[in-house]
Amino acid sequence: MVMSRRAILAQTTLAAASGLVWTAAPATAAGRPRVEDSLRAAIRRLHDSPHGPPAVVVAIGRGSRTSLYTAGVPRLGARRSPRADDRMRVASVAKAFSGATALSLVSSGRLSLDTTVGSTVRGLPRAWSAVTLRQLLGHTSGIPDFSGTTEFRDALVANLQDPPPPRQLLSYATDPDVLFRPGSHYAYSNSDNILVALMCETATGRRYEDVLRQRVLQPLGLGGTSLPRGPDLPEPALHGYDTTVAGPPEDVTTTVAAGWSWASGGVVSTPADLVRFIRGYVGGTLLDRKTRDAQFRFRPGGSEPPGPGTNAAGLALFRYDTRYGRVYGHTGNTLGYTQFTAATPDGRGGVAVSVTAQITPTTGPPLFGQLREVFELAVGVLLADG
Repeated sequence: MVMSRRAILAQTTLAAASGLVWTAAPATAAGRPRVEDSLRAAIRRLHDSPHGPPAVVVAIGRGSRTSLYTAGVPRLGARRSPRADDRMRVASVAKAFSGATALSLVSSGRLSLDTTVGSTVRGLPRAWSAVTLRQLLGHTSGIPDFSGTTEFRDALVANLQDPPPPRQLLSYATDPDVLFRPGSHYAYSNSDNILVALMCETATGRRYEDVLRQRVLQPLGLGGTSLPRGPDLPEPALHGYDTTVAGPPEDVTTTVAAGWSWASGGVVSTPADLVRFIRGYVGGTLLDRKTRDAQFRFRPGGSEPPGPGTNAAGLALFRYDTRYGRVYGHTGNTLGYTQFTAATPDGRGGVAVSVTAQITPTTGPPLFGQLREVFELAVGVLLADG
């Protein structure tokens, strides 16, 4: 069922009780059983809370083993538990994918971190022209966020399932100036990663989707991951829900076409693929040493929504200092979904937390606190397994 336009405006970020099913590898590392029990309890609390998500999925991978912890069902009315190969919308974790694509091109010499918007993407405001790829990836560009404008929201509501061409998304950033001197401040912006993808297209002469596939998806073996333009989500899937409505949660899985966020939020993946991706990305599989060193220079700045612990921003990557230790990754939220994925610095271990409702600090503060605790405990289990 399609949501009302009012509900879309209120909840889109670009801008019946079910049984509990647990599957996990045996706890063997010192400290893991206690943290693992806490993770199970936190997942249960989140799922059972008023307006809680219909499904909570935590995938933790180390070596060739992936442990899966789940609560709920992939679709209301289903009789099975969520699986590691269920497809879902990863929201702003897509920014890590566009970062991986661009940084791979930097490693091969097709782009430079000092390549400017003006030298690669024509016809944009003059004030944007000196912004570099480094500043786009680090969210220090100062370019206004197209998804926060009234013009974008009006266009979205009028054509939920018919997105414009990717370049046109930037036309909704109606302020032709930058918000601050590029490089001087941190400000999270969806416009940044649209421009990153357009720069990848110019550097290669190919569609971004094809570059993403060649540079990231195929090398890492991500067979369940894609970047569609339309609203469909192939089965098997984790359906996304609006849990704020009166009565049963409303299925919003196919309400909005992925092309409305494209490279900044449109990627479809699975819990298993997210773990594989973040391990390869953080571990440096796709990058040379010089590029990875540049990526791992951090400044104050948080992902949206905030990840666990204290957040700091690198290039298309965030550092999370938790009470259990340090990991690197990305978060995301969009209509029907909230995501967190992170890996150890060497890429030997990774975690993905996926819930089938949009939960943010502003739309549901108590619930988001519970979700953030699930993030933290999932990191605890990952690091205890090391």
